Amino acid sequence: MSLNLATLLRQSARRYPEKTALVLGETSISYAMLHGMACRFAGALRGLGVHPGQHVALLLPNVPHFTVAYFGALYAGAAVVPLNVLLTAEEIAYHLSDSDAVALVAWEGFAEQALAGVRRAESCKHAILAKANPADTTAPEGALNMMALLGSSAPVVDLPATSPDDTAVILYTSGTTGKPKGAELSHFNLFHNAEYVANKLLPGDSSRVALAVLPLFHSFGQTCIQNATLSLGGSLVLMPRFDAKGAFELMSKHRVNLFAGVPTMYFGLLNYPESSQFDLSALKLCVSGGAAMPVEVMRAFDQKYGVNILEGYGLSETSPVASFNVLDQPKKAGSIGLPIVGVEFRLLDTENKVIEQSGVPGEICIKGPNVMKGYYKRPEATAEAIQEGWFRSGDVAQRDDDGYYFIVDRKKDMLIRGGFNVYPREIEEILYQHPAILEAAVLGVPHESHGEEVKAVVALKPGHQATAEELIDYCKQRLAAYKYPRIIEFRESLPKGPTGKILKREMRG
Repeated sequence: MSLNLATLLRQSARRYPEKTALVLGETSISYAMLHGMACRFAGALRGLGVHPGQHVALLLPNVPHFTVAYFGALYAGAAVVPLNVLLTAEEIAYHLSDSDAVALVAWEGFAEQALAGVRRAESCKHAILAKANPADTTAPEGALNMMALLGSSAPVVDLPATSPDDTAVILYTSGTTGKPKGAELSHFNLFHNAEYVANKLLPGDSSRVALAVLPLFHSFGQTCIQNATLSLGGSLVLMPRFDAKGAFELMSKHRVNLFAGVPTMYFGLLNYPESSQFDLSALKLCVSGGAAMPVEVMRAFDQKYGVNILEGYGLSETSPVASFNVLDQPKKAGSIGLPIVGVEFRLLDTENKVIEQSGVPGEICIKGPNVMKGYYKRPEATAEAIQEGWFRSGDVAQRDDDGYYFIVDRKKDMLIRGGFNVYPREIEEILYQHPAILEAAVLGVPHESHGEEVKAVVALKPGHQATAEELIDYCKQRLAAYKYPRIIEFRESLPKGPTGKILKREMRG
């Protein structure tokens, strides 16, 4: 049996060749054109010597080039490695090397850090730049131009004979060790999840118009917006960077009927003072994920705009959708809903025993066709995360009498800033490299619009000095923009337990 995730695009291109697939600004791209460019990009990759089974990384915002490169790589038989566009050159180099990516497709605005990352990654042989102006076929030294490649390459006509279990996408997710790990998602993982979203969870047809403001490099935007919408033959209205006014303008102009966002986006839309001037009568479905949606924000938004925000839960390791509040059953504000069809949840207590009764918190474990193959090149981490077929999320929830789940705690130490997972260990390791730092602990503090803000509590070495501004700038130079701490608190020493472990719970109070 053969299966390739690019089947989603090929089927819709055959059914709706003239229909608009992508919109960015004044540019509209039909399904026939999108499919043709993806096939030509696959030919370009083949011409560069990219073989089936190899990995192609993307450093692209929400622009048509992302979708072209994504499906083009799949048509070439390669796996896609989407990267967060906020990564620094050092972080890019790590991701390229760890994933064994042989090529990087990057947006022109990120050229400097992209090329610096490629130079440091031995496996990566090709840097391909995507430009906003299709007539501009130039490229800096050491890079190729994406449009020039498209213009000179013959298309790959047939989908490669990939198996359902072959890796389609590697999504990087940080862990408590500080170093991001690549979750290997198969063609079947992602195909099944996108089809379920499109046909069961958020049922639609070719009239679907979705605002793609969630980053497509993230699993939420990739599966629930890009892949699900394209599988229906719907239209994606691309928005590279969120702002409330711009989102309202696009939703009104293009008659958007599906909006998916993280809570910070809903907060911004809810509090935009001139929202009444926009026509949102076409908006029918709203979904939220990535972080817990404040109940009052959800209720106020539903009431103000006459919609029903559905909140769900998932992880990069689960393709990502694992549970959701659903249209045909009552919504419970503050709940992540019910496991989707075909997916099982169970809660484990601290002794790894299954919790049967409701109202008792335990770690969420997930089994189903959405669970990843494992972490790339990390068999020990995979064995720790997936036990007897159950993926251990590290998230703590409780279940009510109706089977709905409610998150009560998250992975140890992790915080979520504006929908992005931030793992303190990674930031702490950077802080410890500063010559004045003796001790450091990073934690999240409540923030009105971001949900949480990154705070570092530090103790300096005797005889050393450093200002908050200096430490913030030090981290800013070495970490993606959503990771570095905005708040620095100085202490003479940090609280510790009997084993010498720093006690973050005593600093949160």
